[in-house]
Amino acid sequence: MTAPAAQQETPAARKREQRGWYWYDWANSAFPTTVLTVFLGPYLTELASTAAAGRPYVDVLGFDVRPSAYYSFVVGVAAVIQIIVMPVAGALADHTGRKRELMALFAYLGAGATGCFWFVGGGGYLLGGALFVLGNVGFAAAFVIYNSFLPEIAGPAERDRVSAMGWGFGYLGGGLLLAVHLGLFLKAESLGLSGGTAARIALASAGVWWGGFTIIPLLRLRNRRALTPGSETSAQAVGRSFRQLGRTIRELRRYPLTLAFLVAYLIYNDGVQTVISFSATYADQELKLPEEVRIGAILMVQFVAFGGALLLGRLARVYGAKKVVMVALVGWAAVVTVAYFLPQGSALPFFGLGFAIAIVMGGTQALSRSLYSHVIPAGKEAEYYSLYEISDKGSTFLGSFTLGLALQFTGSYRLGILFLMVFFVLGLVLLALVDLPKAIRAAGNEVPRRI
Repeated sequence: MTAPAAQQETPAARKREQRGWYWYDWANSAFPTTVLTVFLGPYLTELASTAAAGRPYVDVLGFDVRPSAYYSFVVGVAAVIQIIVMPVAGALADHTGRKRELMALFAYLGAGATGCFWFVGGGGYLLGGALFVLGNVGFAAAFVIYNSFLPEIAGPAERDRVSAMGWGFGYLGGGLLLAVHLGLFLKAESLGLSGGTAARIALASAGVWWGGFTIIPLLRLRNRRALTPGSETSAQAVGRSFRQLGRTIRELRRYPLTLAFLVAYLIYNDGVQTVISFSATYADQELKLPEEVRIGAILMVQFVAFGGALLLGRLARVYGAKKVVMVALVGWAAVVTVAYFLPQGSALPFFGLGFAIAIVMGGTQALSRSLYSHVIPAGKEAEYYSLYEISDKGSTFLGSFTLGLALQFTGSYRLGILFLMVFFVLGLVLLALVDLPKAIRAAGNEVPRRI
């Protein structure tokens, strides 16, 4: 494979790639929206409860686990495996130069596993958990490589806008598919479908959506670095990737402020991801809200979050991304506090809380992604974004296990959700202490006018 022609690096070509890049957010948002946020938690919990047959525990590889805690622990296990796989994916992408091909490999692994949820029924909670682990690992590894395209397709001054547009476009895609699923649930009885069958259709169709729309970015994104000729085997490439990962981690000592940003992000994003992952389960198990209310609220979140991402992106251009993220973290702390006091069976407060989450959710994630792009050295984007993804999706194991342990020992979702306040407050303090302009200069990059 040869290096891309210089004439391809034109403003028109860059815009075309950016538009293609947005489509992967549209494609893969079906997984966090339909699978992770809405359907899988309640569905797996119900399968585990059915398998328990009135007993307090189900068997999970020799361990006694409460059905209510099963999903939390599955998410935690998936996060631990992600921590191992994501850096390998990033290092392979940088070393082989095949970013696009590797992104396709992991995206279709995740989409295929998600499509197989159609076959999960009865007491198949273990099969459902295994498919979720595969889907979640594929989702995270592909996202590492997807994120690493951002510094290549957008200059320093436009990354906040491009990143926010990607997140916003993703919310539209996830929201559109979720609207279809809401219609399916409302019409399930008239269509002769049970709730379980409707859930399986929704889960499997998310995989089809993800895989289908992934074709668009794969056609538009380009590998930029020429491959080095040679006969290196895949095993040798993986081994070299592990060695490079070790060098990348050691190299972080040269960029202590980049490391400080990663630690702050790991902590506050752990709270964000846990709230997103377990909101539907919290509404189902603790607030006792019906399925149509939960789906309707989360559907509203998707469309409001599109506007929220663009709004916070615009505010970042005026006030700086760091300040906007810090204000958003204050909002997240308020959200979990209010969630603790929500009454059971009342839909209106849950919709109000969802609206508040939507405003801060997209901006927190999009602006954090663009901030990180400024503090990593050029030419090592995929490697460093693999570490970022560990702080993103991999770090969820902290919140997941925290919530799982709270359920295992107390059975109270409210205590678990309230404890997430610690993640937002501590993350806010650590982010405030990071000198971002100094971090950007240390990485050899240009400091934007507002940061």
